Amino acid sequence: MDEQSRHPHPGLSPVNDTQLTRESWKIFQIMAEFVEGFERLALIKPSVSIFGSARTDSEHPYYQLAEDISRALSDAGFSVVSGGGPGIMEAANKGAYAGRSPSIGLNIMLPHEQSGNPYQDIALNFRHFFSRKVMFVKYASAYVVLPGGFGTLDELAEILTLVQTGKTRRIPIILVHRPFWEGLIDWFRNTLVEEGTIDPEDLELFKVLDKPGEVVDAIFAHYDKRGFEPSPSEQEILLEL
Repeated sequence: MDEQSRHPHPGLSPVNDTQLTRESWKIFQIMAEFVEGFERLALIKPSVSIFGSARTDSEHPYYQLAEDISRALSDAGFSVVSGGGPGIMEAANKGAYAGRSPSIGLNIMLPHEQSGNPYQDIALNFRHFFSRKVMFVKYASAYVVLPGGFGTLDELAEILTLVQTGKTRRIPIILVHRPFWEGLIDWFRNTLVEEGTIDPEDLELFKVLDKPGEVVDAIFAHYDKRGFEPSPSEQEILLEL
């Protein structure tokens, strides 16, 4: 059968105009989220994005650890950015709120789990995960990742992929609490590296640390000889985000 005699696929019927109009309006919603994010976050640098489980209770040691790390970062001059919700996100905002630098929450509208915590100097609300993801990366001088679930792993994979592929600048990526992450790192080493899906050098994209002081020191050590401002070539990369 030649192309001229082929009948149109039944799944490719013409788009309904009403549906198309509705989808087109989503573009403006997305644009509005980007514009507000760029306007309100442009002056928070240097900043650190912190991730972890929304389900962590305030009495859990991880919550206190996140709060202590965030307070140490805030007092060291870093704005702290979290997902704005409960659990470790709340702990991160709470620690920063008590410190001397701004506490920022990038809230996402979800049917479950997400409700904004009260420790935010700047609170942004997003409908779309992907525009929120850009804001986590664009102004971050470092990523600090505490124990968490799928959302936390998603953010970790996102920043590792962006750095690995050169789509964003090299920044410190710090996993906190070695016992939680050891199984995943062993899988990276024994499966991904062995199967050739990542290079051995990719394991150097992140560090595993345990104490708040170690986290702060590692970030300062990374920028010791270059400063926090992106180089001209890095600025070009960030403009693509």
